[in-house]
Amino acid sequence: MIRYFFPLFFAPTALAAGGVFDDADVVFLGELHDNPGHHVRQAEYVAELGPTALVFEMLTQAQADLVTPELIADETALETALGWDESGWPDFAMYYPIFAAAPDAAYFGAAVPRDAARQAMSDGVGTAFRGDATVFGLLDPLPETQQAAREALQLAAHCDAMPQEMLPVMVDIQRLRDAELAYSAVQAFEAYGGPVVVITGNGHARKDWGAPVYLMAAAPALTLAALGQGEGDAPPSGVFDVITWSNPVYRGDPCEAFR
Repeated sequence: MIRYFFPLFFAPTALAAGGVFDDADVVFLGELHDNPGHHVRQAEYVAELGPTALVFEMLTQAQADLVTPELIADETALETALGWDESGWPDFAMYYPIFAAAPDAAYFGAAVPRDAARQAMSDGVGTAFRGDATVFGLLDPLPETQQAAREALQLAAHCDAMPQEMLPVMVDIQRLRDAELAYSAVQAFEAYGGPVVVITGNGHARKDWGAPVYLMAAAPALTLAALGQGEGDAPPSGVFDVITWSNPVYRGDPCEAFR
C-alpha cells in the first residue's frame, strides 16, 4: 500500500524531511538535470539516508556494473569508465557527489539504450522492456486526459516541431523509461532491501504518472516517497511528498534553432 503524505516545502538549504523519506523502502529524488543545486541536495539526501542501492536514470545496467568503491574514490577514473563525456548528460562534476555519498551501495542502471528505444518504436514498448510489461502495468492504456496532457508536453518539449503521429510513440518511450526505473528499483530492493534511492528527472519521479506508478503495480507492498525540485518560485509539475527549490539556471531559448 502506498503511504500518502501531505507535501512538505523547504527552502534551498533545508534538508530534513521528517519521517517521509526515513520510512520509505524506495525514495525517488527528482531533479532538473542541469541544475547544480538539485544535485547538491540529492547528494545530501543520499548521505543522510545511507541507501543499500542507488538506481540511476543516467546509466545502463552495463555501466552501473562497473561502479565499485575503488572507482568512486577517483572522480576522473569513474567519469572515464562510465563514458560520461559521450553520454549527453550534463557535467559529471554535478553528479559525482551523489556517487561519493554512497561508495558502498550497490548500483543499478535504468537507462533505455538506443537499440531498445528503436525496438519499442517499431514493435511496441512491451518488447523492449526488461521486465514483465503486464505485471508493471506498462501495457495499460492511460486515461484520456493524461494521454492528451503527456502528448502536449512532448510537443512543447520538441518545440512544436514533432509530427502529431509521433506524439503517442514519444509518450510510450517515456512510459518505458518510467517502467525501467521501477524495474531496477524492484530488483535492487529484492537483492539488498531498503532503502533504495532512485536518481532521476522530476518527470519520472512524480507519483501521479511517473515511475512510482509502475513500481506500485509490480510491488504494491513497498512504501515509497518522492522529491520534486523546482527553480525560483516555480514548483515541479506532478505529485510529490517533498518539494524543494533552487536558484534557476539560465538556458536561453532551446527552440531558437527551430525558428
